[in-house]
Amino acid sequence: RAYGEIHKELELSRLSSEGLRAQTGSLANALRGESHTRGRWGEIQLRRVVELAGMLNYCDFFEQESVAAEEGRLRPDLVVRLPGGRSVVIDSKVPLASYLAALEAKDDASRAASLAQHARQVRAHIGDLARKGYAAEVRQSAEFVVLFLPGEVFFSAALEQDPGLIEAGVDDGIVIATPT
Repeated sequence: RAYGEIHKELELSRLSSEGLRAQTGSLANALRGESHTRGRWGEIQLRRVVELAGMLNYCDFFEQESVAAEEGRLRPDLVVRLPGGRSVVIDSKVPLASYLAALEAKDDASRAASLAQHARQVRAHIGDLARKGYAAEVRQSAEFVVLFLPGEVFFSAALEQDPGLIEAGVDDGIVIATPT
């Protein structure tokens, strides 16, 4: 009888882990797909973080607010309103393709190559974000823009490969943030 109960528990555990593995695979496939899907996921994570901080939409922050700029229109993911009329711009784009490739790599060499590519993508995104000029275009913005990465692992993996990311961001007026 005891053996039968243990077998039953092991079978339930196996089914649960198979279901979790399938769900994780679905999420990975969705995030690997269109950049719009990754961007939307990052925006949702960012919104949850500001809501958990007790902030209210249209009072403390605005989402997807268009800003007229010399090169056209800019649309930051989030603009946080601070006391005194100041603002902080937050961008939540997520360069994830190489990170996901590293998770699925079959050997250490391809894993390392994918993680190095992930770090290069994060660094490139810092440069792209700096070139948008949000800090200059958004009314009374702080002198920096926040690049929100929706998971600690995305930041730590990139930072492990490229320890100069924080300084590169600061030099370009970009501060990297995660949910924590």
